[in-house]
Amino acid sequence: MSEEMLWWSTRELAGRIAAKEVSAREALQAHLDRIDEVNPALNAVVTRDDETAFARADAADAATARGESFGALHGVPMTHKDTHDTAGLRTTWGSPLMADRVPESDALIVARLKAAGITTTGKTNVPEFAAGSHTFNEVFGTTVNPYDRTKSASGSSGGVGAVLAAGIQASGDGSDMGGSLRSPASFNNVVGLRPSNGRIPHVRPGNPFAWLSQSGFMARTVSDVALLMSVASGPHPSAPGSILESGGVFDLPEFAHGSDRSPDLTGLRVGFNPDLDGLLPVETEVKEIVASAAPVFSSLGAHVDEEIPDLTDADEVFNVRRALDFVGSWGGLYEAHPDRIKESVGWNIRMGLDLTGAEVASAESARTRLHAEIDSYFAGHDVLVLTTCQVLPFDADIEYPKQINGVQLENYLDWMRALCLISATGCPAISVPAGFSASGLPVGVQIVAKPGADVELLRVAHAFEAATGHHSRRPDL
Repeated sequence: MSEEMLWWSTRELAGRIAAKEVSAREALQAHLDRIDEVNPALNAVVTRDDETAFARADAADAATARGESFGALHGVPMTHKDTHDTAGLRTTWGSPLMADRVPESDALIVARLKAAGITTTGKTNVPEFAAGSHTFNEVFGTTVNPYDRTKSASGSSGGVGAVLAAGIQASGDGSDMGGSLRSPASFNNVVGLRPSNGRIPHVRPGNPFAWLSQSGFMARTVSDVALLMSVASGPHPSAPGSILESGGVFDLPEFAHGSDRSPDLTGLRVGFNPDLDGLLPVETEVKEIVASAAPVFSSLGAHVDEEIPDLTDADEVFNVRRALDFVGSWGGLYEAHPDRIKESVGWNIRMGLDLTGAEVASAESARTRLHAEIDSYFAGHDVLVLTTCQVLPFDADIEYPKQINGVQLENYLDWMRALCLISATGCPAISVPAGFSASGLPVGVQIVAKPGADVELLRVAHAFEAATGHHSRRPDL
């Protein structure tokens, strides 16, 4: 059963543990055995704590035997992204400066997962300070793609994407500033949701008013993303930006394990434009695969047009806010250790330090205009659909692509502009598997909804997933 168990959804595994068909210890052993089997080739899991994990699994089994009530994820083993603090377990951010850092408390997203019953087993790899959508660092090295181990798993949640694709676990937590949940989802043929600001709130200590970076989830299915959102979402007293709805809004019948509801998007208004009217350079094969998703939406009853919002202001909003956030997060470390931080991170910090008051004010005005444009667009559309990544998974031995279709890229962010532009809008966005290249590399499609419409977005993504089935294709490991 252990081999079969590797490909169960999180919902199915949790249900079988609750029904005593499989124990939490058995689930954990299968999880750890799979890490032993495939991780040496992938380098996705970088920290483990087997002893504590087995103690927690045994406690879960004892609670089940006593007939106690328990959370929706009771006994499910899971690694966490190495940017999310885990009490008593090393959290490094992929930086040599933090290689031995052991937090005293859990990040909110981890705390809520544990409260729902997760058995924490370790941490997954990230780029240094989660910067750049390719997972490598000096502490642990490079994480590679299960579909082709010469290729990037993307990032910054690249370790998470790789463990999902490789059958180590069915879902996991991550975060997304410029695409770090959506890009690795595309590269690894899984699902990645960047939620609306406040859905999984930012809390004190830290910056509770942060908005560009969002915590969220990746999974092999939309249904599992919805499950994790149901346990991790909801307001928090230390988070003034909280969305006040509880996580229960994600508990919909169509997401339940075994649901046979037929996908139906009748009446949905879709703006479909893979490259945003030429605003984005997109590799030809990627564009063709993403374009093939349009008739899927039409066949499900949606009305599809090519209209897009005016995203003229999005670059300025994203670049200024990201630079300021990098100063706030890492400026002190950069000042103390400029030679021990990778150059792309230093470049982003220096950009923030060099900003003038006038430039910051201009970006705030741009954000106001962008917000109005998004409101106007979604008055006439339910979702916007475009490419997730502008390129296929690239060679793992380079830091980032330097050109797309002959268009030269200026910096390490330009190749993921399709993601950064959407981050600037504040909209929830999800990447769903859309197909494969001729060489067998995954490609995702990005679906975007208005701020706050996370549940509706998941329903659309779920219907697309059910109609296509691309998520069921596994890598040959």
